[in-house]
Amino acid sequence: MTINLLKHGAAACLVMLAAGCATVAPPDSADNGPAVERRYNDTIDLSGRLSIRYEQDRREQAVHGSFTWNQSARHIVLSLLSPLGQTLATIDIKPGIAVLTQSGKPPLSAADVDVLTEQALGWPLPVSGLRDWLQGFGRGADGKPFVAQPSRDTVRFTTRDGWSLSYGEWQDDAAKTEKNRPKRIDLTRETKQAGPVSIRIVIDDWQSH
Repeated sequence: MTINLLKHGAAACLVMLAAGCATVAPPDSADNGPAVERRYNDTIDLSGRLSIRYEQDRREQAVHGSFTWNQSARHIVLSLLSPLGQTLATIDIKPGIAVLTQSGKPPLSAADVDVLTEQALGWPLPVSGLRDWLQGFGRGADGKPFVAQPSRDTVRFTTRDGWSLSYGEWQDDAAKTEKNRPKRIDLTRETKQAGPVSIRIVIDDWQSH
């Protein structure tokens, strides 16, 4: 079945399946004090808000909504919600298969969640990195791992696939501890398909297990 949904107003799909647990200490920062060790959590439950901007037929488009993210080591369930709280879509991801379900339509599936969401949305969404990026982990343009840490300044990284990540807020801006987690993440990238794409993710509730 041709994948053709969520192109005109559904919220973005934030997903990936890359397992791994790590404790990483970033380089010291003279401006922000000594670095702290940050631990990656395989099992987390998040909820928050999304804001997406892109171009379609040379016109700027904007999408707003909220999401829930339920993650274990080998399973992610993402629900995308309208501003009024209605479920727009659910994405269920397990090793080797991603299934996207929208109310009243047959489910769509693909082995690659990036392909599934890009064809459904009509613009690229970096779902393959978000499991790490939501927690402040990832790999930079040079292929080396990075880890963001609480800072009074915006922390920026460029990834191997050309996305620019900015960590502007933390769950507790005053606490530079290993348990502090990102609150706001801004992603931007210039694309051929949809012009300049920008995604803002605000995490309102964070639970680790």
